Amino acid sequence: MTGDAPPRAGTLRAEEVTVVIGGRPLVRGVSLEAGPAEVVGLVGPNGAGKSTLLRTFYRVQRPTSGRVLLDGDDVWRMPGKRLARRLAAVLQEATEDFDLTVYDIVAMGRTPHKRAFEGDGATDRAIITESLAELEAAHLADAPFDRLSGGEKQRVLIARALAQRTGTLVLDEPTNHLDLRHRLDALRLVRRLGVTAIIALHDLDLAAAHCDRLCVLDGGRLAAAGPPAEVLTPALLAEVYRVHAEVSENPHTGAPQITVLPEK
Repeated sequence: MTGDAPPRAGTLRAEEVTVVIGGRPLVRGVSLEAGPAEVVGLVGPNGAGKSTLLRTFYRVQRPTSGRVLLDGDDVWRMPGKRLARRLAAVLQEATEDFDLTVYDIVAMGRTPHKRAFEGDGATDRAIITESLAELEAAHLADAPFDRLSGGEKQRVLIARALAQRTGTLVLDEPTNHLDLRHRLDALRLVRRLGVTAIIALHDLDLAAAHCDRLCVLDGGRLAAAGPPAEVLTPALLAEVYRVHAEVSENPHTGAPQITVLPEK
């Protein structure tokens, strides 16, 4: 990997985090942790509170109570630039619709490492180029970002987080809009980087295959946490997802594999 010393994988922890918006509790006393170089999947049905919880990690939504800690430091008390050197986020939706090229978008990932108004140096340019290449987006460097497809935008935003060169990643549905191969590539890349990651995913089979542990949210509460094989049981799928399913072992990977059964 281009650049100086590789970033140190951190420990990211939520301690009794509650988020109340408009009088409605969206997250209710959730505690969870991702240790150094651990990939933790955050799963649960729509409206379970996954995105709201992740927003407290990268300082978009302040917890009503509880704390979010990165290596023991409260992220809400850290200077923004310091946090951005240690934690990068990929949001669920691409919101950057202004007139910038793909290269410009990915270059934003280098901002926390530079002084105000400082241009890109040789190291910055090499990291930007490498990050685009990792996501097979180098050929898009000069393209206007707002003209890309949803899948292309998502790959560029992952490249921007990669260019940020942090040891901790928070990803909200990073495989959204991606085709099957690019979904697999993105999750394999997170693993290959050796960073700490908390990833919200809808696809339970993908989550089981690529995450060390799963944390299941239901109605804003933590319903279960542990290795995928322990968490993804027929009983939990019935209780949280309201489906009748069988869970088997993938013969190639050994990961849990879910088959939803027809209603009786």
